[in-house]
Amino acid sequence: MNRRLFVKKSATAASFLGLGLSGVNALNSKEQKDEILSAFKLNYAPHLNMFKNHAGENPIDQLNFMADEGFTAFEDNNMKKRPIETQNAMANTMIKRGLSMGVFVAHTIYWKEPNLTSGNLEKREAFLNEIKDSIEVAKRVNAKWMTVVPGYIDLKQNMAYQTQHVIETLKQASAILEPHNLIMVLEPLNFRNHPGQFLSESPQAYQICKAVNSPSCKILFDIYHQQIQEGNLIPNIETCWDEIAYFQVGDNPGRKEPTTGEINFKNVFKFIHSKGFNGIIGMEHGNSMEGKTGERAVINAYKTSDDF
Repeated sequence: MNRRLFVKKSATAASFLGLGLSGVNALNSKEQKDEILSAFKLNYAPHLNMFKNHAGENPIDQLNFMADEGFTAFEDNNMKKRPIETQNAMANTMIKRGLSMGVFVAHTIYWKEPNLTSGNLEKREAFLNEIKDSIEVAKRVNAKWMTVVPGYIDLKQNMAYQTQHVIETLKQASAILEPHNLIMVLEPLNFRNHPGQFLSESPQAYQICKAVNSPSCKILFDIYHQQIQEGNLIPNIETCWDEIAYFQVGDNPGRKEPTTGEINFKNVFKFIHSKGFNGIIGMEHGNSMEGKTGERAVINAYKTSDDF
């Protein structure tokens, strides 16, 4: 039987059983897993509400829709803030549907005042406590990576001092994470969207990770941010390669799906694939069009960019 027809008929039957859409998807998880394996060459990770016009507001139904469309990963910056019951339900669905969990934000990000750059010991301790708290979240949702942003620049201190303050804090955080085989990924942010942030360029992140010298401290290379900040994407990715653990994407200008801006994502994805990358590429961007049409455009954009 045609699979789409099978799911449609199953949904009708399930409505009488009270299973709902997520119940149907769970019943067919094995068949769906088999299809997912060959959908894309790389592990692209949507986020919640990217496909809500198709899947509805329920996060479980949204995860099932992602898996139905062939995605093999998912990321959620706000996972740590969600109720434990929701985290557990989402984790169980991801296991059933073959979705790997991507990043969540591990700590409070200081957008307007220095924290890790300042060398302030109270702020350092608060950060380390948040890293400790994130371990339980990571275990609960089967996450390997968590996002860290060192925060705002300290205008009263030389950059070399600030860099050393950040390195020392990250060394201590790495010591907390290493026994659990978890990785904090440092995300450089561009000057236009996030003026005043300490960490903005991939060479800077590379230098810091080399200094920390831990398997638990790596780079989150956000292609959108780095296209604005420095360009030269493929050479910078290649130079930073041994310290990159995670990617995020968004086209520029606009921060929408691939093919809507200036970045040749097909070439970039081809290079990343050629390096043997089997991690996650987070889809941290908006949709260029509204409604179901816009959601379908996102899916098709990844199919096009993954066709190399």
